[in-house]
Amino acid sequence: MQLIDGKAVAAKIKEEIAKEVQAIKAEGGKTPHLAAILVGHDGGSETYVAHKVKACAECGFKSTLIRLESDVTEAELLSKVEELNQDADVDGFIVQLPLPKHIDEQKVIEAIDYRKDVDGFHPINVGRMSIGLPCFVSATPAGIMDLLAHYNIETKGKHCVVLGRSNIVGKPVATLMMQKSNPGNATVTVCHSASENLKDITRQADILIAALGVPEFVTADMVKDGVTVIDVGTTRVPNANTKSGFKLTGDVKFDEVAPKCSYITPVPGGVGPMTICSLMKNTLLAGKKSIYK
Repeated sequence: MQLIDGKAVAAKIKEEIAKEVQAIKAEGGKTPHLAAILVGHDGGSETYVAHKVKACAECGFKSTLIRLESDVTEAELLSKVEELNQDADVDGFIVQLPLPKHIDEQKVIEAIDYRKDVDGFHPINVGRMSIGLPCFVSATPAGIMDLLAHYNIETKGKHCVVLGRSNIVGKPVATLMMQKSNPGNATVTVCHSASENLKDITRQADILIAALGVPEFVTADMVKDGVTVIDVGTTRVPNANTKSGFKLTGDVKFDEVAPKCSYITPVPGGVGPMTICSLMKNTLLAGKKSIYK
């Protein structure tokens, strides 16, 4: 069993980005600028955004954090989005999800200029990705593909089972895994809450991508020997033994499943660091106008 070290891979990629940014600056080019809108004070969102701001500093980017209170109106938030759309200095920006219930998330996503949508959530980027055109690919699926590539995990012709059908992870990663590319070229099955005979399907997987958000859902009897397991889950589970009072827990019962795997990602330290790293890659592409002029 080999542990997939997302932290180490992400550090290497960020180092490469920082070198490229230094070269851009040395030639008198513009420093890539990422902005983030954070609504309210959700603990998870605060942590994610803090990591993103830190990653920007490591990559040599300019970053701007815009904080709005949770009682902000939808109209006010949309106005702030439009402001960033029009700001020529901002290359890419994100609106940290989830948003308060009184705000329509999809309306906000669609209001973002797709050329600055470094989260890869806008329907134009999603559509372009689905037919294999250059675009900003959603950060977590892109990070998963980078991990598979880094560890030279064979995907061509393999059976990849994706647990979960979210717009953020499940659907896009399934699409990427079936594209004519490397990694990719896999035979893909997507399972979800309505899937029957789930264990029969997961036991056929050469590559299992768990993105349900249900702690320790995947158990040893659900996987075959030699499987590659990518655990996307990051649920905060109360834990009296930690300083914070909670423990980040994946969708896979790690201690039980790991002995059967050829490769497995830990939680934390697997997919998580790669998600932020992919956002940095998208920001660099946005800054260079590599995808959309």
